[in-house]
Amino acid sequence: MTHAPGTGRPGDIDARVSRWLAWHEAVSHGLLGREIRDLGDAVLLYDPNDREPFWNRIAGIGWPEDPSAFDRRLVESIALFASLDRTPHVWPLPGLDEPIDLPDRLLAAGFQDVGGGLMMALDPARGDGSPPTQPGADVTIERIHRTAGPGAERAAWCIAIVLAEAFNLEAHRIPAIEQETLALLGIDEFNAVLVSVDGEPAATARRTTFAGASYLSSIGTRPEFQGRGLGRLATEAAIADALAAGSRWTYLGVFDDNVVARRMYERLGFVAIGGPAPDLLLR
Repeated sequence: MTHAPGTGRPGDIDARVSRWLAWHEAVSHGLLGREIRDLGDAVLLYDPNDREPFWNRIAGIGWPEDPSAFDRRLVESIALFASLDRTPHVWPLPGLDEPIDLPDRLLAAGFQDVGGGLMMALDPARGDGSPPTQPGADVTIERIHRTAGPGAERAAWCIAIVLAEAFNLEAHRIPAIEQETLALLGIDEFNAVLVSVDGEPAATARRTTFAGASYLSSIGTRPEFQGRGLGRLATEAAIADALAAGSRWTYLGVFDDNVVARRMYERLGFVAIGGPAPDLLLR
């Protein structure tokens, strides 16, 4: 694995660094058997067992500016998805992926925007200057890493409950989240933070750290515990651990319309990279 390039300051991110981060995020999602393909001018994440578009996409794109060469590359990419029996799915990063008008070209080619997101990278100098959140006497913070046995099973169940309720998922999805988390807890790159209130799981955050960078994900708080700063507490713990692990880059993704989460991340020092990123599918 190539080590994290760049200065570690979001304002210095260029196309090369943004493509490396796209690769790092894809590898983070691929820890449980999903395939990562370096296409030379993009990175492909492919799940051979799940047709969900989130797990099957191209990102980190540097396609030709010339219209004819661009069209050839687009046709080749669509053919690649067809060979995998997957819906063509592209995550462009406006302002950094190439060509500069990539989203407009894809929309003109028939792709549909099904939702926007933001990549945000940490600049420790940009936080709001407030001291770390102090947990109440009833709050505990667990760092979970390389756990096995009953402890891992309990942690996986707690994390699954938090994520299901935080993101309003159907109850029947909890066992799958639990099993995925249990599998991830056996992988060295994977780390989790679990915040509990009087022993009841309340908030969580995931951290995937390797090659000098940390990807934060699945940050959420159960509705009954919201408003107490527990999501921020979990995020602060994940950030502190990422920096302690020597991460040059600590980054995450957030939906563009999730104003509450965006403001929290901004207060912690995260800076938006590029513009709001469309999520483009060719139906």
